[in-house]
Amino acid sequence: MAARSYLAETLDNWRDVRRGLIEEIEAIRATSFDFRPTPEVRSVRELIQHILESAYMATGELSRPDTNFRRAPHAELLAMYGGHVADAQTKRDLLDLLHAQLAEAEKKFRAAGDLAMGQWIKNFDGSRWTKMQWLHHAIAHEMYHRGQVTVYERLMGLEPALTKRIKGE
Repeated sequence: MAARSYLAETLDNWRDVRRGLIEEIEAIRATSFDFRPTPEVRSVRELIQHILESAYMATGELSRPDTNFRRAPHAELLAMYGGHVADAQTKRDLLDLLHAQLAEAEKKFRAAGDLAMGQWIKNFDGSRWTKMQWLHHAIAHEMYHRGQVTVYERLMGLEPALTKRIKGE
């Protein structure tokens, strides 16, 4: 078998994380997208929108040759890259965006190439990271919120898709 690049393996990992997130979201009834465990936390819809805004921002900034997460305040970067996400309100719209965003990300990162992903960048706090390191951070961020989605499912009386898959259902 031919050797695979680190970028290709990382994108495969992101695709697996996203597939799992999509499976969890598919398990939630569209009528439950306004569910929030407590008044001060995001609803299902808002959580998915946040995941998308963050993914668009990470992709947009990391695929630039002049990546700099300090070019604008965090909220402005989210709006710059993911401002259109707020228009997605329905379950179908959000699922479609989750598929489209990842396809766009894969295309942009493959075009940038492995060498570009080793470039040093400035993180929000001014620390130096490589683009690849930040991409792994973005994937971990998505996985963190996928875990929140499964907690929401449990609170709604649903068994998470991953649990069903592990049980062989």
